[in-house]
Amino acid sequence: MSIFTGSGVALITPFKENGDVDFEKLKELVDYQIENGTDAIIICGTTGEASTLSHEEHLACIKACVEYVDHRVPVIAGTGSNCTATAIYLSTEAESYGADALLVVTPYYNKATQKGLIAHFTAIADSVKLPIILYNVPSRTGCNILPETAVSLAKNVENIVAIKEASGNISQVVKLAALANGCIDIYSGNDDQVVPLLSLGGKGVISVTANIIPRDVHDMVTKYIDGDTEGSLALQLKAMKLCEALFCEVNPIPVKKAAELMGLCGGTLRMPLAEMEQEHVTKLRNAMIEYGAI
Repeated sequence: MSIFTGSGVALITPFKENGDVDFEKLKELVDYQIENGTDAIIICGTTGEASTLSHEEHLACIKACVEYVDHRVPVIAGTGSNCTATAIYLSTEAESYGADALLVVTPYYNKATQKGLIAHFTAIADSVKLPIILYNVPSRTGCNILPETAVSLAKNVENIVAIKEASGNISQVVKLAALANGCIDIYSGNDDQVVPLLSLGGKGVISVTANIIPRDVHDMVTKYIDGDTEGSLALQLKAMKLCEALFCEVNPIPVKKAAELMGLCGGTLRMPLAEMEQEHVTKLRNAMIEYGAI
């Protein structure tokens, strides 16, 4: 059984003006997502600025999210690291808090061979009982999970059950789907490729854009699964200009600004992320107005 089907939001982490995590705003964001149909909450992923959280903050965010969601939807905790021991520590702690699943990114900076990836993910999976979603985002990590590697892990490690595919390489995803033959669930990690991945048997999306238009991202997946492919495609195409604006600077700079423009939370970022360029703010605001998000 899949961890979730539909739209999982890669949730932003709200910060106060002094840079502290704003846990009250985090609760409000969770409610906003659930009230608008989001099917799963992904906490402390790339969009959640996990790389700038201390271990204590990272785990506090996971714990707070799990407790507040209170089984309304699955909570998937980002627990990856470029250090296998650190990923195991974060993963076992998240499991102890009651997370429903883990999202584990490939090692970054030090990278790994495909043999190293198998050893890395297997060691993490063996440390917990929770289902694991592999996270393939080579543009950020410099490390690509090849289809053969993902299939090998899914077939040989019981709790590695899914992959978030954010390579942007549709040909690679086609090969993955063909080799897997259903042995691993595939989630789109690119908001501009949701429908293409659904057409390859994908189960849904782990979405940045869902922070801003959660109902429509949910409906995009649901319509496709229910057989309304034209309706699903219409939502995908409608969102394209907004998606472009949300990625005109490195994620999560634009989506944090979009949340601020909507009054959902402050737009405070942690360095080295910097305030969005004004010309890009204008582009984002115009795209949001045209879409009807504000």
